[in-house]
Amino acid sequence: PGSMEAADEEKAGNGHTEGPVAAAAAERDGGGGRRLRGCRGFLRRNALVVLTVSGVVAGVALGAAVRGAALSPAQVAYLAFPGELLLRMLRMIILPLVVCSLVSGAASLDTRSLGRLGGIALAYFLGTTLLASGLAVALGFIVRPGAGASALNTPGLGLPAAVPASKETVDSFLDLVRNLFPANLVAAAFQTYATEYKMLLRNTTSGNLTWEKVPVGTEIEGMNILGLVLFALVLGVALKKLGHEGEDLIRFFNSFNEATMVLVSWIMWYVPIGIMFLVGSKIVEMEDIVLLVTSLGKYIFASILGHFIHGGIILPLIYFATTRQNPYRFLLGLITPLTTAFATCSSSATLPTMIKCIEENNGVDKRISRFILPIGATVNMDGAAIFQCMAAVFIAQLNNVDLNPGQIFTILVTATASSVGAAGIPAGGVLTIAIILEAIGLPTNDLSLILAVDWIVDRTTTVVNVEGDALGAGILNYLNEKEKKEKEQELKEVNVEAVANSKSEGETSPLVTHKNQVSNTTSTADPESKESVL
Repeated sequence: PGSMEAADEEKAGNGHTEGPVAAAAAERDGGGGRRLRGCRGFLRRNALVVLTVSGVVAGVALGAAVRGAALSPAQVAYLAFPGELLLRMLRMIILPLVVCSLVSGAASLDTRSLGRLGGIALAYFLGTTLLASGLAVALGFIVRPGAGASALNTPGLGLPAAVPASKETVDSFLDLVRNLFPANLVAAAFQTYATEYKMLLRNTTSGNLTWEKVPVGTEIEGMNILGLVLFALVLGVALKKLGHEGEDLIRFFNSFNEATMVLVSWIMWYVPIGIMFLVGSKIVEMEDIVLLVTSLGKYIFASILGHFIHGGIILPLIYFATTRQNPYRFLLGLITPLTTAFATCSSSATLPTMIKCIEENNGVDKRISRFILPIGATVNMDGAAIFQCMAAVFIAQLNNVDLNPGQIFTILVTATASSVGAAGIPAGGVLTIAIILEAIGLPTNDLSLILAVDWIVDRTTTVVNVEGDALGAGILNYLNEKEKKEKEQELKEVNVEAVANSKSEGETSPLVTHKNQVSNTTSTADPESKESVL
């Protein structure tokens, strides 16, 4: 019996010591399983972001690997073909997305909210663009990118021979207004109005022959996004005014819009592949990157520094000052559209992915995002304003021209105004630099230098453009939610006051108490006779 008891005690002691060890092991296994499940959940939620960033890295590696193979231009075009497909798909979806989202967005907001939100958005767009222009001019005078860079026209740079034809400043702004009111809506989907010049030989009063430059209106290839935006907004307001009769058409545009967003969600899974080949082919196309960066390095550095300060500090500060929320957490949900903007250099092509991500990841109201983002992609061009002002200061310093305060003011105003009509396509901002140069009396011959490095600077330009649109939508969403909560609070206060007043009247007025007593007796006695007694 003694030995049996000792064995039992030994087993009990072993059980007592093995229990915590087993529990700790089980807890470690459970903790590891939880971490594994959390990691899987994170990857599942952010699969598109991880794939998109991986596509950029893979594109750089692909371009560096293929660059030494000395591909012919035809082979480079074949390499860029998957990326070209991505751009074509994104551009295909722009027209239905812009029109349907603006019509449904304008129709879903009442006229007062539409005017209020539109006014705030306009003030935000103009204010941030002016800030961006001022920052670029200040950085241009501090960094002095054009100082000592007069001998840049060397063959190794591979400068493009074709420079955009310059237009008169007045004609540029008149074209902007004309495009707001397209003569043909169908043609506006693929054509834009532009002024060209014809030289005519005329007799003067003194009998001499002189050549006169006469403006002639033409239609050039490219979607007239300004005219479509204005028409869609006005149509949405008109459908809202129709009331019950316009509901069917509003539902049609809403359904069309939702179907378009489904197509966007499918296209987004192709984005990583397209981005990889876009970046890879662009690296292969580069001629002498070392010579280009050493010759125009100060201009590239000043432009990218301006984009970094404006996009990384100024815009987030404006968002934080307005909403008291973390702007970088907001931007974290937009990695996919920002990466798409970096790869495609097109704010219009980024619009579909931006609308989807800002609604799903950041919880912005559909009515706000689909109303503001298409307008922002057309009107708000903070990155382009920095790029254009920096280019104007660079060319002035290149030609040893000291800019006076009047010319600086002209640069700020012209860049802010011309960025409104800048095309949301790759290298669209270069065309508007010619307007600024004409306005301050500088030669446009040096634009070839800007074109040589445009493919580098245009990437950060587009990222800042779409970031400004997104943060503007976040600010408007916050202000809209705040106003909604204030209205709900006011309604609650009114209801509470009404209940309190009715109670006080019931206690003080003999008439009310008499009626209540009558109604109470009748309700208990005979409910059907209640109406006649009252």
